[in-house]
Amino acid sequence: MSDITAIGELLIDFTPSGKNERGVQLFAENPGGAPANVLAMAARLGGKTAFIGKVGRDAFGDFLRGVLVQNGIDSSGLAVDGAAPTTLAFVQLDENGDRSFTFYRNPGADRMLSAQEIKPALIDDCRVFHFGSVSLTHEPSRSATLYAAQYAKEQGKLVSFDPNYRAMLWDSEEEALEQIKKGIAIADVLKVSEEEAQLITGEKDPAGASQKLLSMGSALVLVSLGELGAYYRNRACSGYVSSYQVNTVDTTGAGDAFVGAFLWKVCGMMKEELKFMPDVELRQIISFANAAGALTTTGSGAIPAMPNMEQIRQCQSKEV
Repeated sequence: MSDITAIGELLIDFTPSGKNERGVQLFAENPGGAPANVLAMAARLGGKTAFIGKVGRDAFGDFLRGVLVQNGIDSSGLAVDGAAPTTLAFVQLDENGDRSFTFYRNPGADRMLSAQEIKPALIDDCRVFHFGSVSLTHEPSRSATLYAAQYAKEQGKLVSFDPNYRAMLWDSEEEALEQIKKGIAIADVLKVSEEEAQLITGEKDPAGASQKLLSMGSALVLVSLGELGAYYRNRACSGYVSSYQVNTVDTTGAGDAFVGAFLWKVCGMMKEELKFMPDVELRQIISFANAAGALTTTGSGAIPAMPNMEQIRQCQSKEV
């Protein structure tokens, strides 16, 4: 049995990599896609993981399959599209290392995954099922993703959802919210950014936003706050857990590392355990996830920058 199975986008992140002798920006080819990033983090910690998604029949797709294998992620659920190319994203970084994306995905192969291409055994054999909203932007991947998430729910798996909202990928904000709320309705663990929490609930304060989000049915809500850490809420407790001070270079994949580390920690738990988990225990798990997220920002790219267990322990041993 695998620990975590995830469905969604697998793509190339072209990240800034200095300039040439003429001052022209150079970009490095890095593996990307939030669900795959989540799995890579869990696998780096020793978790057994599996990916469901689609790439193009091209060199980028071959590269990404190789990345899954190299990171110990089961790639048997990775389909190949003969017509649509592998999705590409160019990452721009500001002076603080915060990133923005430009996608080449009209269509990209990740959008073309169909429900018929999903192997139910990869869901049957997992403990945690994770998905996001990027694969909900268009058909047929929208129906495929919701089918897989609902199937996981029916099989009694712990279901995790991260909206990972990218405005430029949607036809409208209204459509995005409609689909994101479908994901929230299925999720046991909901992780949102501060901006996503406000978008969905209209509440600026994480405390108020998390209360509204919890009322939508999840057992646990996590609101990531970047360098400030995270806010959490379940039926038993709520509060902030601060993050760790690091030298940030690139924030790409930090939230995914947070999710991957968190899910690895709670793998094997049931929804009811998370719903009423005591404050002390929950804070310890979130602190671990915060360290994973923070350390990922100290290198370039997502998967290549993710820390191992020893690095996380060393980070946690330092004063917050």
